[in-house]
Amino acid sequence: MSFDERHPVLWQPSPERIANSRLAAFMQQPAVAAGVAACRASESRAPQNSCADYAALHRWSCEQRAEFWAAAADFLGVEFDTCASTTLENADDFLHVRWFPGATLNYAEHLLRCKGDDAAIIAVREGGERQVISWHQLRARVGNLAQFFRQQGVQPGDRVAAIMPNVAETVVVMLAASAVGAVWSSCSPDFGVSGILDRFAQIEPRWLLVADGYVYNGKRLSSVALAEQVAAALPSLQGVLWSRIVGEDATPSFACPCFDLDALLHATNDAELTFTSLPFDHPLVIAYSSGTTGLPKAIVHRAGGVLLQHLKEHQLHVDLRAGDRFFYFTTCGWMMWNWLVSGLATGACLVLYDGSPFADGGHVLLDLIESEAIRVFGVGAKYLQSLQKQGIQPNVGRDLSSLSTVLSTGSPLNDDSFDFVYAHFGRDIQLSSISGGTDLLSCFVGGVPILPVRRGLIQAAGLGMDVQVWNASGERCFGERGELVCTQPFPTVPLQFWQDDDAKRFTKSYFSQFPGVWCQSDFAEQFADGSFCIHGRSDTVLNPGGVRIGTAEIYRQVEKIASVLDAIAIGQPWQDDVRVVLFVVMAEGEVLSTEIEQQIRDQIRAGATPRHVPAVIVEVADIPRTLSGKIAEKAVLAAVMGEDVTNKDALANPSALDQFRRITRLST
Repeated sequence: MSFDERHPVLWQPSPERIANSRLAAFMQQPAVAAGVAACRASESRAPQNSCADYAALHRWSCEQRAEFWAAAADFLGVEFDTCASTTLENADDFLHVRWFPGATLNYAEHLLRCKGDDAAIIAVREGGERQVISWHQLRARVGNLAQFFRQQGVQPGDRVAAIMPNVAETVVVMLAASAVGAVWSSCSPDFGVSGILDRFAQIEPRWLLVADGYVYNGKRLSSVALAEQVAAALPSLQGVLWSRIVGEDATPSFACPCFDLDALLHATNDAELTFTSLPFDHPLVIAYSSGTTGLPKAIVHRAGGVLLQHLKEHQLHVDLRAGDRFFYFTTCGWMMWNWLVSGLATGACLVLYDGSPFADGGHVLLDLIESEAIRVFGVGAKYLQSLQKQGIQPNVGRDLSSLSTVLSTGSPLNDDSFDFVYAHFGRDIQLSSISGGTDLLSCFVGGVPILPVRRGLIQAAGLGMDVQVWNASGERCFGERGELVCTQPFPTVPLQFWQDDDAKRFTKSYFSQFPGVWCQSDFAEQFADGSFCIHGRSDTVLNPGGVRIGTAEIYRQVEKIASVLDAIAIGQPWQDDVRVVLFVVMAEGEVLSTEIEQQIRDQIRAGATPRHVPAVIVEVADIPRTLSGKIAEKAVLAAVMGEDVTNKDALANPSALDQFRRITRLST
């Protein structure tokens, strides 16, 4: 089967959509146009089309990174209080690279440039509660809290940690912390005490923001006891901000001063909104790896890099505009929350949702598209697969005409989900499967609004990101599966891991396989047209008979079996080799019969290869997932092997691991 047959074009942007895109406007800037023209001139056979234009633009953005990022900063409206002496220092050194040295700015100031009474945030909670905050109100609340922080002696570099649901108050406190130069770090309230302390104890926060509770799947859950236990275990705390989200009756008890957040935000002291000007590389946020196999890595990200990278991704890759309604289903414990919040820098209105994505019979998020006129709608790949499994048709009975772009991340998006989006969301939609990580707080590969969308593929590498696929010998390859790497530094290379001053952990995490080249530990494939396919994590790649198999390749086939609700695959060491073991969760009313087991094997054999066919298929009641919704393959393998899973608090459902320890047929 040819490439075009395997990956047919499902969407082609119209000439008008291409011409009116922010990316096209960027490409018309004189310095950019000259760079693209020079790259195209060197490719004598390049056809005159959008694909060739983007390929030339991407090549220029990697070969002339300083010129590209300077042009991007100017076009995207990055305003420096003090200008940089140059764009880039130590340009080829991931550990010591410095962006716009000497330049100063403030991240929050860029997110709060809009004024007036238009909506800046629309916050919806499960159960229907809706709050609208205008730009004027947002600026006033951030100003009040920033003034409070300064009065309390909060200094640049102090850490402000949060245990919060995805509500407007969380955004306000994050912006106020950034306004004064504090470093933000957040978890969602479903983490549990140990999971939170594994993260926050590392960074010794000075202030803690915590809500009294949250609502999920129809249940009102209190966070009072959790807040007390976490605060008691953090001797670094100078104060607590208490947010009454669900109206919990119990009053918490803290050793340090506690302040009512609502009273602070709505104070009538007319506080002037001022911003502390800070270096481009000043720390902005500390994010965390999933921590399923050890203590989570506390990853420190630089303010200017996050701002510039997110502006680039939002405007040039997503085509986000001022006034757009921008939604992503996320919790405050996932990097996509930070990515969503940065949408304010473009002038977009954030649509926040807190609760179960499957409330109201699975229709709650889809109803939001219509009721809030969402233009950019982002979800995890698993959400789209679940809609399809449940037989929900998004465009039946509701108007989705506002929708321009659907974003998907969290795990590889399977071929059938591409078909589902175009059949049931709309034909003229850019479906952008994006992939990056907490490690870079942004994307390596994703959407391009001037390129076609092909079934099962990610459109292209991001601008300024020299992303390639390398084989085991460290050679670039096309149409062959290998490691996803980035050969040159980018603005969101982390400053460091917290308490890793000698950079040993940092180096081991990204540069141990290919010295000097960032290895993302994604098992991927790049094609001649520049598109990508992610086949799963390379650190969980199966290796039966010495052949590398990505778990996503198996999942893509299993998801076609209607009677299977969910699945997870591991490579179990067995008789001096590795065998593939597949665990399945059956749909309601179904059991793993001999017939269904054979159907699974036949589908995997036909859709992948005989090597992918599992040696053993086992029915289980549940599959463990991280708090950001990713399946925990390493944890399952450890449980099957009888090893300890040291950080169960990184899992949303750690009890699911117990069943994997008791499967006797895997030990005989």
